[in-house]
Order: sequence, then C-alpha cells, then structure tokens
Amino acid sequence: MKHNIKKLGILVIGLLVVLVFYLSYLNVVRGTALAANPYNRRLQAYENQIHRGTIYDYNGVVLAETSLEGEKNKRVYPRGRSTAHLIGYISEKYGRAGLESVCDHYLLGLEGTDRVRNYFHKLLGREQLGGDVTLTIDAGLQGLALEMLGGHRGAVVLLDPGTGAVRVLVSNPSYDPNRLAEIWPQLTQDKDTPLINRATQGAYPPGSIFKIVTAAAALAARPAVATATFNCPGFLEVDGYRLDDTAAHGRIDIKKAIAVSCNTTFAQLGLDLGAQDLIRMVKAFGIDRDPGMGIPVRPGTMASPKEMIPTELASSAIGQGEVLVSPLHMALTAAAIANNGDLMRPYLVQTVKDYHGRVLQQAGHRQWLKVTTPQICGIIRDGMIEAVRSGTATAARVANVQVAGKTGSAQNPHGQTHAWFIGFAPAEGSRLAVAVLVENAGAGGVAAAPIAGRLLAAAINKGY
Repeated sequence: MKHNIKKLGILVIGLLVVLVFYLSYLNVVRGTALAANPYNRRLQAYENQIHRGTIYDYNGVVLAETSLEGEKNKRVYPRGRSTAHLIGYISEKYGRAGLESVCDHYLLGLEGTDRVRNYFHKLLGREQLGGDVTLTIDAGLQGLALEMLGGHRGAVVLLDPGTGAVRVLVSNPSYDPNRLAEIWPQLTQDKDTPLINRATQGAYPPGSIFKIVTAAAALAARPAVATATFNCPGFLEVDGYRLDDTAAHGRIDIKKAIAVSCNTTFAQLGLDLGAQDLIRMVKAFGIDRDPGMGIPVRPGTMASPKEMIPTELASSAIGQGEVLVSPLHMALTAAAIANNGDLMRPYLVQTVKDYHGRVLQQAGHRQWLKVTTPQICGIIRDGMIEAVRSGTATAARVANVQVAGKTGSAQNPHGQTHAWFIGFAPAEGSRLAVAVLVENAGAGGVAAAPIAGRLLAAAINKGY
C-alpha cells in the first residue's frame, strides 16, 4: 500500500513539474506570440482598453490610425483601397488581417516597456497607449500602382534589391477597409476574389519571365552556354509535340535569346539541363519558399522531377507547364540578378517605436540567399538591358535611365494570357526591382511593361 502511494506521489509531482515547465514556456517563450494571435479573443478586449498605435508609410504618411467614435475606438484607414491588402483590418465580427494582425503586439502596447507601463496605467486608471509602426512602403507609389492597374485584376511589387525594403505591394481588385462591415457579404461572394492578396498569394504561370531562372541554371551547369550560339527555326519538336516560337530567330546567343524571348532556345536549354538542375535553381532563387515578411505568402510550385517528362521539362523551362509563382517571388528574382546574385530578405516594417517615441525595433538588412555568381548575373543583365533597348520590353524605357527587363505572356487555361514584366533600374547599381502582373491582358510588352516603366520613373524621381 505504501509503495503504491509513493508511486502515486512521484507521478503527481512529475506531472506538476511538467505543468510548471509548460506554463513557463507558454508565458515566457510563446507569450507575446499567443497574445497577438488573431484567434485570441482577448485581443478585442485590449482594443477597447488601449488606444491602438498608428501605422505610417516610409515618409510619415498615416496609413492606419485610431479615432474615438462615441465611447469606442474606431480604426481608420486614410489610404483606403490602395493599402487594404497590405495593412489589413480589425473587426469584432471578421477578425483581423494583414500588418494590423502581424504588428498587434506592438500596436497594442504588449511589447517591451509599453507592456509594463500599460500595466501600471491600467491599475491607476490612466489611458493605455500602443506603439507606432513605420513601414518601408511609399503611399504615393502604392496609390499610383493601383491606379495604373485600372480595372484589371493584377499585382505590382517594387523593392530595393540592395536592402530588401518593399516600396510597393499592390493587389487589384481591392476594397475599402473603412466599410468592411457594410461590404463583407459582397467581398466574400465576388468572383474576382478581392480579399486575396494577389501580390503574395497569387499563383500564376510566369511565362517568359521564368527564362531568367532557366538562363541562370544553364549558365551555372554549363559555363560554355555564355559563348555558345543557338539555332532557332521558329519551333521545337519534343516527343512529337511541336512547341512554336514567336518567330524564327536564326543564330543567336544567350543574351539575344533573352532580349527577343526565344522559346526554342530556352526550351532546348531546359531539356539539356534536366529536371534536377532546373529545380535546383528554382530553390536557389527561393521561389519555393516563404521569405518570412509576416504576411501570408504562397511559395511557388512546379512539377516534381518524376513528373518532368521531356514535354513538361521543355514547357517548364519557358514558364509554362505546371509552374506557378507569385508576383513577389518574381520581383525577388529580378532583385537577385540586380544585386549580383545576393538576394536580400524582403521586409515591410522599418521601425517600431513605443508611445514615447523610443525605438523598439529597427529593420536590418540581411542576406537571405546566395543565388548565383556576379558573372552569371552580368550576362543575364546584358540580355535584359537589350530587351528594353530593342527587344520585347521597349515600353519599359525610362528617360535618362538604363532599365533592364524581361516580359512574359503566360498562357493559362482560364482565358487570355497573363501579361508580365520584371526588371530593375538603374541597370547598373540598381536601387529598384519591379514585378508587374496584369491578368488576362495579353502581351507583357504591351500591358505590363508600360506600368513598370512609369512606376520606375516615379520612384526614381522621388529619390529612391
């Protein structure tokens, strides 16, 4: 009997020790994250107690602020539709999304010294205040990008290749977060899915912009490709399937193949590479990963090596087949080439301050991936410069600035082709990398490249 009681005592003590360690872990290690989780119902209670902090753009323009309506705090979004997918929303009924959710613990004063101060302010009956967040986004450029998409579904991403700072992240169609309760039923039933952030969660065939990845893979696996010439008769036959080109380009090198977007050359390079080398370069560019900006990002996908029969491999090499990517990932692809193969981790939050203005968090520039060599980037850059100078991307030209770019017209099973453009400027010492997607708009050189050119010009004029 005593022996059994002893065993029971040891078991109870053991369980208590485990419980203490688990509760300590929840409070110390996971406490902040759990407190800021969008499914935590306590957050709404905090909303009613604390004056939520303000979100600013890079230049101090207000993107989200709290105003008092009667006896309740109301969240206001001065830029409305242009920042809806990025900033997100807060709703008692529909929860929270975007950076409003990601930055909850700062905006509600649940981090650092604010957490302690607000605890004492609560005990003393004083107003509790949250911290402020400043983003890397430029509100003016954000609005311009949305305006240029017009009535088309699509997305635009603009970032700094040298730092990873995101200047524009736009998705269209958008919505007015100030009217969320009023329009929610319409938003959830709209066939154009305005709640989806196409810039980060879209899944699109990339078409010819993917040839940048294929070129990098081919140059890495076979350095002789840099000086080789290829013959383009205007088509390529693969296992009885005829892959047509836009023209018979004749004898061309890799730079010219990029400039004129030669399907034949890149499909053949894909076949020569094999599935493993092509997929290896996709991984090197981080296309199959979430770069960790906080907001939801859909990693790119493509057929597995076992599924890469020759026809699928040739199609994948020119951005068709089962290849699906987001505009964010393709902007990062351009950024990697612009930055000589060093891909910086993209970020959206520049600084976080407590309600006294003291900096709690300052963004740092961190390399995310080493994609390829400066030599390979130089060859691809030359081809992209030629594409803007005299190839498929002339509509992306910017006065007095050398732009490097690549267009894409991606076939899809749901209608007209998607128009793409990716590029960077200035071509040497680039400060800006861009991706533009316009759904079902036809040729990338006609629909996407002009948007990119105008946005790059506006950003350069603002000093970026």
